[in-house]
Amino acid sequence: MYTTDRDSFRQAFLEAWRKSKTGEPLQPLEQQIVQIISQHPEYHAIVDNSDMLDRDWLPEGGETNPFLHMGLHLALYEQVTTDNPPGMRKLYRQMIENCLGDVHDAEHRMLECLAEAIWQVQRHGRAFNSKALLKCIRKRGGGKRQRD
Repeated sequence: MYTTDRDSFRQAFLEAWRKSKTGEPLQPLEQQIVQIISQHPEYHAIVDNSDMLDRDWLPEGGETNPFLHMGLHLALYEQVTTDNPPGMRKLYRQMIENCLGDVHDAEHRMLECLAEAIWQVQRHGRAFNSKALLKCIRKRGGGKRQRD
């Protein structure tokens, strides 16, 4: 799944979704992809349509790239599962608690920080800053329980 080829990456989402709809067995990564797609009904029409593989979604036009967004969910799952950077799993649990058990809301708060960290790497050509990522997540509510 780790690829820099945009079409292959996107095709993996379409294929996993297709297999889930036809009842075919899914590999573990495909199961994660289907779970992510299921949480995003606004993207179902996109993953049902192979013509969308070539489409560009431009932030300048107020658009969110659905494949980038779902890919960030996958990256977050990997970080939480491996607890890399160290402390990520604990912050994930704390964020869910602070979001009153709403896992999807918690993940979206964390994804904002992950997207920012990746953007900083691309913009400045520096190494990924794990400390800045964890600090951002703590600020967004992944640290101590927030009071109203």
